[in-house]
Order: sequence, then C-alpha cells, then structure tokens
Amino acid sequence: MTIREVSEQYGVTPDTLRYYEKMGMIPPVTRNASGIRDYTEEDLRWVQLAKCMRASGLSVEAMVQYVRLFQQGDATIPARLELLLSQKAELLEKREKIDAALNWLEKKIERYETAAATGVLEWKDK
Repeated sequence: MTIREVSEQYGVTPDTLRYYEKMGMIPPVTRNASGIRDYTEEDLRWVQLAKCMRASGLSVEAMVQYVRLFQQGDATIPARLELLLSQKAELLEKREKIDAALNWLEKKIERYETAAATGVLEWKDK
C-alpha cells in the first residue's frame, strides 16, 4: 500500500506516518525497488499498534522502547509485558478519574434538568 492509502485507511496524515517511522515508533517501512514506501501487512500492524498506543496515552518514548525491545527478540518478552501492564495500570487509573468526573457531572445535570423543569435550582451543594 502507498503512504496515501495507509493514511486514508487509518485516518492519519502521511506526515504522521513518516514521523512514526522517523522517531522509531514503528520499524522502518518496507520500500519498493524505487525506494518508495510500500506498506506490507506487517507494516500495517505496526501502524495500527502505534495508533492504538498513542490513543491510550503511551508516550513516544515508551513506544520507541517497545519497538526496540521487539526488534531484540523474544528475550525481551518480559520487558514488553511489563511496559504494557504499566500502560494498562495508567489507563485504569485515568478511567477511575474520568468515571468519578462523569458521576459528578451526571448529578449536576440531574439538578439542572430538575431546575429547568421546575424553575427552582436547589443549592444543596455547588
């Protein structure tokens, strides 16, 4: 696949794809005889992983570390597992905070919906 096709398929710009590769967030992309990027299924799996990890909040540095560990082979499986478990723990912590904020917001919305219907806002708490 060309970089443009990959860009369209994954919803990222060609510049972002080049950045992922330049920074080491994905391994070097396969190139054709003319030196033009020709994304293989393996390359696409790396792009998908990079997108997922970035969306989950994984830092560029951590993603680069993961790729380097992967390239070093199966001896790094425990280190890769630890990196992923650490990211999972961070996401769960973020989710707890988001859930708490959503619960608070739901209570506020409920109060304001009642106030909108009755014309009276109860000021039990701010």
